[in-house]
Amino acid sequence: MSITKQFPSVLVFDSGIGGLSVYNEIYNKIPNVHYIYAFDNEMFPYGDKSSELLINRVNSVIEAVTQFYSIDLAVIACNTASTICLPSLRSKFSFPIIGVVPAIKPASLLTKNKCIGLLATKATIKRTYIIDLIRQFATHCTVQLLGLSELALIAENKLQGGTVDMQQLKELMQPWLELQTIPDTIVLGCTHYPFIKKELQMIFPQATFIDSGNAIATRVYNLLNDKYVLNQKPLSASENIVLSTNYNQSVEKLIKKLSDYNLNKYHTIKVSDV
Repeated sequence: MSITKQFPSVLVFDSGIGGLSVYNEIYNKIPNVHYIYAFDNEMFPYGDKSSELLINRVNSVIEAVTQFYSIDLAVIACNTASTICLPSLRSKFSFPIIGVVPAIKPASLLTKNKCIGLLATKATIKRTYIIDLIRQFATHCTVQLLGLSELALIAENKLQGGTVDMQQLKELMQPWLELQTIPDTIVLGCTHYPFIKKELQMIFPQATFIDSGNAIATRVYNLLNDKYVLNQKPLSASENIVLSTNYNQSVEKLIKKLSDYNLNKYHTIKVSDV
């Protein structure tokens, strides 16, 4: 049974809670719509999963959400899923679907020493899509690629109230610290990473960090603004919802912080696949 509403519903999806970095950017730009933040913590992290598994899984999760909620636009706030799943999702669902693209183009315009670092998951780094982005926008630069699965876990732990082990983080960054030319512009190619930007800046104090959150928010605004009056206040308070595929202690901690993100309710969704 679908929920009836008088203003658009935007689905923001990620494997974990890192996509809240993108959701925050969108919410700050467009507060007066209905938001559903869904995350697949049952299969988190996505960065070490096969393409075939992820295509099936992401399609199944989005399908499960649409069984209960009418979606007007979806944001795949996960770089790994975006580089793999967008064609299949767009062929299956009729509403607009926006993916997250690593900010290679703006980074290429910002860098002064012509050395860019792309920090992402192992799955994102391996995609030919990334090579195409570099060829299209950054041929005049050296682009250092560093694929790590651990950073998403570190960010999730921080979001749940844990502390970041700076020694561990520095060890993970060692391949770049040993370079003759260290990147002066670092692309955060996973939506989890903005949550540990402060810690990364301590390791690379001279670097500029860039992510896709603002660009995604602008894209969402433009698409919705063509069909809805976005500055019109809703008739009743919006009940923004969080959905996850598994209920556990981490979700319990998140529920206590929902109001910090202008999210009001939580439900678990069951996904039948894989």
